[in-house]
Amino acid sequence: MTRSFRSLTLGAVLLAAGALTAPAVLAQEAPMAGMHMMQTPPSLNLSAHGEVRMAPDMATITFGVVTEAPNAVEAMRSNAARMNEVMAALRRAGIAERDVQTSGLNLSAQYDYVQNEPPRLRGYQASNQMTVTINDLTRVGTTADAVVAAGVNQINGISFGLKDSSAAEDRARQLAVRNLQAKAALYAQALGVPLAGIRSLTESGGYSPRPPSPMYARAEMAMDAGSTPVAAGELTVRIDITGVYDLGR
Repeated sequence: MTRSFRSLTLGAVLLAAGALTAPAVLAQEAPMAGMHMMQTPPSLNLSAHGEVRMAPDMATITFGVVTEAPNAVEAMRSNAARMNEVMAALRRAGIAERDVQTSGLNLSAQYDYVQNEPPRLRGYQASNQMTVTINDLTRVGTTADAVVAAGVNQINGISFGLKDSSAAEDRARQLAVRNLQAKAALYAQALGVPLAGIRSLTESGGYSPRPPSPMYARAEMAMDAGSTPVAAGELTVRIDITGVYDLGR
């Protein structure tokens, strides 16, 4: 009994000693964590961009054939016959089949509306929309004229683009980084502190083809004296970047 009592007494003393020393250990760790957070260097969070302007080397035209007839079958048949003529005209213009895509096909009933009277069916309208890629900009105007002569009665728009934008994007990246570095150096000089290394860098933007816009005639930029004049202009490739720089003390 005496030996057991002594063992219990010794265990209680050790537990009490542990309880007394644990807060001291925690108290020592807390200031160390605070010191670690205080050692985070000051930083600059900046953004910049680079732009490159280039002449386009391809164009995309969207057009359509719209026909009307008293009944649906006749409207579709008439539309198909005219579209076959348009496709033949595209082949004669040197447009490859892979560069021609159907982008819309629609058939709808057409009604006449008179006040205080029920709608009266007038007939049916068939619409076939095509998107054509032209890789030779000298053929844009002549191609538009050819499809209109073959039966196209609706041109929805034209857009210009680049077949390969990688070189322009890389050049824009270089310009963006130069602008970011110059801005960071300027801030550090104004603050009177040395500029340390860059901590992170993120990118956004890049080349994005413009959506089709209506075709406007510009005689001063005519591709061919005898065709519809088309102005290609220039495209802008832009890269946006954001960087975080550490500052010295």
